[in-house]
Amino acid sequence: MSLDNAATKPHERMQAALGPDLIAVDALIRARMASKHAPRIPEVTAHLVEAGGKRVRPMLTLAAAKLCGYEGDAHHKLAATVEFIHTATLLHDDVVDESQKRRGRPTANLLWDNKSSVLVGDYLFARAFQLMVEPGNLRVLSILSNAAAVIAEGEVLQLSAAMNIATSEDTYLQVIRGKTAALFEAACEVGGVIAERPEAEVRALAVYGDGLGIAFQMADDLLDWGGSDGVIGKNTGDDFRERKLTLPVIRAIARADDTERAFWQRTIEKGDQQEGDLDHALALLRRHGTLDETRSEAFGWSARAQEALTVLPDHPLRDMMHDLADYVVARLA
Repeated sequence: MSLDNAATKPHERMQAALGPDLIAVDALIRARMASKHAPRIPEVTAHLVEAGGKRVRPMLTLAAAKLCGYEGDAHHKLAATVEFIHTATLLHDDVVDESQKRRGRPTANLLWDNKSSVLVGDYLFARAFQLMVEPGNLRVLSILSNAAAVIAEGEVLQLSAAMNIATSEDTYLQVIRGKTAALFEAACEVGGVIAERPEAEVRALAVYGDGLGIAFQMADDLLDWGGSDGVIGKNTGDDFRERKLTLPVIRAIARADDTERAFWQRTIEKGDQQEGDLDHALALLRRHGTLDETRSEAFGWSARAQEALTVLPDHPLRDMMHDLADYVVARLA
């Protein structure tokens, strides 16, 4: 989901504040996505890297390091690592989801093929591991490699939980931690580690990234139903059509009577969806109040992220990170 319609854009202020660092990271990304023997690798990578993404994850690495007083250049390599991991997961996700568009453009698997997307994604993961080793910090390597494992685990868990109306809230949280929050958390945490800050500050950065990522994903899941008001529009309802179990649905199923449960079994488990089912599903979510509850959950995770920042040094970048946590849920206001 786009953040462009929110009232303010703290990520743009962050881009301005980190201008020279972002230029260095972009140069590093372009240098490391090159391949001497396989020109398709930079072609596929450039298609996605240059598609206009906001680079929020690598910006968080840079911001965390700078607000912690880091003065070297290893944070550039870590930021590029984070972006490569993110890009690799997008290439793989589009194959798994059989997607045809991302960021308004045809996906790589559509323009080339599934094999190219998977193999180029693998190449970017390998490049990411090369980059994360170069600063020579074992803890950084541990954090980022663990995040890569959690991301992959989350994707497999999502596959096994898909279309299963017995999916629990704990499983849902584990899935969104894998698909979104794990990389946000690692991106922030390594900034504090490379700056050699006290453990309390490093932990605070990790908690911030986790809360930010969960709030962001919950907001996206809610917006697929039209937001807390549940106003279905042109681009909403995809999760229902794809039979995905997100928090509003999981809670509605938990409270369903026999008739409602039969509806969810037919539409989600069996995939027998008919005209009017989307509107009926939305009516059930409203009946059980799960849209408003999901909104409250998202705001709660955003507030948790902001609270974690209070132990960090006073810095304009800390203020921008605080505003970013507001920003990701402002779409739900």
